[in-house]
Amino acid sequence: MYCKYVHVDFKYNLNILFTFLLKCFVTNLKHIYKSDSSDFSPLLQTHGNALFLILVLGLGGSFQVGFHITGLSSPSPYIQCFINNSWYDRYGEPPHPQTVTMIWSLIVSMFAVGGLFGAISVKFISDLLGRKKAMICNSFIAVLAAGFMLTSKNVNSFEMIIVARFLFGYSAGLGMNTHLIYLGEISPRKIRGIVTLTSATFTSLGKVSGRAFGLSEILGREDTWDILLSVAALFSFVQIVMLPFFPETPRYLLIEKGDDKACKKALQSLWGQGDYQQEMDEMLTEQAAIEAAPPVSLLQLLRDRTVRWQVITISIIYCCNQLSGMSTISTFTYDIFLEAGIPKKKIRYITLGLGVAEILTSLTCGLLIDLTGRRPLLFGGYGVMSACWIFVTVTLNLKDSSYWVPYITVSLMVVFIVFFCGGPGGATPTLNSELFIQSNRMASLVLTGLQRWFMFAVMGLVFPFLIDALSSYLFVLFASACMLGSLYTFFLLPETKGKTLLEISEEFKAITVCGKSFAEETRTETRL
Repeated sequence: MYCKYVHVDFKYNLNILFTFLLKCFVTNLKHIYKSDSSDFSPLLQTHGNALFLILVLGLGGSFQVGFHITGLSSPSPYIQCFINNSWYDRYGEPPHPQTVTMIWSLIVSMFAVGGLFGAISVKFISDLLGRKKAMICNSFIAVLAAGFMLTSKNVNSFEMIIVARFLFGYSAGLGMNTHLIYLGEISPRKIRGIVTLTSATFTSLGKVSGRAFGLSEILGREDTWDILLSVAALFSFVQIVMLPFFPETPRYLLIEKGDDKACKKALQSLWGQGDYQQEMDEMLTEQAAIEAAPPVSLLQLLRDRTVRWQVITISIIYCCNQLSGMSTISTFTYDIFLEAGIPKKKIRYITLGLGVAEILTSLTCGLLIDLTGRRPLLFGGYGVMSACWIFVTVTLNLKDSSYWVPYITVSLMVVFIVFFCGGPGGATPTLNSELFIQSNRMASLVLTGLQRWFMFAVMGLVFPFLIDALSSYLFVLFASACMLGSLYTFFLLPETKGKTLLEISEEFKAITVCGKSFAEETRTETRL
């Protein structure tokens, strides 16, 4: 009986804590959406297990992505040393530096390659197993990856690290997308937006956790780097243990399984006792609307000339985000600051500060979006980011002139992160729903997801070679990508704030290049 009461109290206190954090989050969203706090009352006053489920899903979902993006930065010198020693023990001679760089690049990029395959397979696996079983199986993959990572050191095999990174990536790509689907299907329509936004919060928490665990006082040491890279699997194990006690998503039970009793029972378990007939009717209405206007495929979206400028716009913005250098700061922080002349012992603490700056800026970005609109944040953010990289190139070349110059480089990095998270990084996620109608959104999400993981893989593979070949002048490439994004969004992107989809579509149709537009070509083809 004592254990039972302890379990209930722990769960109750955890719900109270998570409710408090969500209230803080909702306070910011009230300013963003200018909505009354009662709009979110079902979330804040729930008597069910929804808040606890959101926490469990987050730890096994998007938290994993954030952790593995930043977790590799701190132990990077130890892993490269391990590669060198493993090669020497195996072949009796030290490897060529280019060989070590290639193996290190594969270790970094395999996470993104696995994420790409995971994102592609999410629809098939989640439909085949259901949302809950898909998340549980995904967590088993993360635990398996941790097994490979922990074994690699004992058997002296860097190949096992590559396999582990691929499995971690596959688990992250599958888990993040299934996590979003799960959140969208457990929440009532009125609060679906805020529930889904918790995914981004857990990604940021994962990034900070990866940097925090990488401190030398915790796990950022040569004898514990394999444990550091496996820590995230502990949270996946928590999900394996806890998730079976929660219901499948109500929408999946009603739409896919046709079990209205199980759907009602799931809603009551999550949100407390009630009739929920209105929510179930809304699910059926939404499904009927989807069937009336079925989502287009990716190929159909690319062939549709009426949305050609929208596709070009969102593709260029996502590519500029990936080529802006933000992903490399997260993954290769140690290498960048070492190149900048920062003492090795201080690098890990500086990277933790960067993570805190990223979270604080992300939380306040919503207010800026509502006040200024999307377009100024995009072209202004890209412009400042480009200037930051130019000055970073200058300070890197002057790093030996004075002891304080490397810290100017760090300050420029902080400014870069603030303007990325408060500009393109915060404004880009809203563009998908503002540029495309409902039937096109799924295909556009697939397109941007493929671009994000592919570019992440390419940057992870080539960055170590580029920094060796170009040294400080590498950042001129990042500055050029940011400047391209700034010029494109300034001259061609219409402002979406306060406009309907029809108004935005008409502004895109009015864009002409050399006196021609895609809309005119479409009308010509129709007449022919």
